[in-house]
Amino acid sequence: MDLEREIYLTKEGLNKLEQEYEELKALKSQRTKEDAPTTAASLEVDSEYLAFQDDLNLLESRIADLETILKNYKLITPPSKGVHREVLLGTTVIVEVEGQEDEFTIVGSLEANPMLGKISNESPVGRALLGRRTGEEVRVQSAVVTIYKIKKITYRI
Repeated sequence: MDLEREIYLTKEGLNKLEQEYEELKALKSQRTKEDAPTTAASLEVDSEYLAFQDDLNLLESRIADLETILKNYKLITPPSKGVHREVLLGTTVIVEVEGQEDEFTIVGSLEANPMLGKISNESPVGRALLGRRTGEEVRVQSAVVTIYKIKKITYRI
């Protein structure tokens, strides 16, 4: 886990990660008590034990990642009243792109899901929109240049 960059989470995202963490800790405890294959001289049991160890290592790795996140996250909170006119983390923004309206919520990279309209603050579009205001246009260049005109800014956190 890269601790150099900030880990931003919404309250909903934090709750999901805390729940996953508790479930994985319980699963690890259960597996280490009940599911550990008995060691015997047969190759079959040895392969079962190796598979068990691989699964356990993956589980421990995810638990360690979650512990790091839960120790180092920053909660995305609504901005003060004076800043309500600009795009910040947690902002839901309606933009016009090539004559079509689209809606994005700017979230941290762990919660980003473009299919659900949640884009990362680290993505080209998210980064370009941050700090901008209603009526402004931002240019995002990848293979082609796309212009996003900010139509409306809301906060739903």
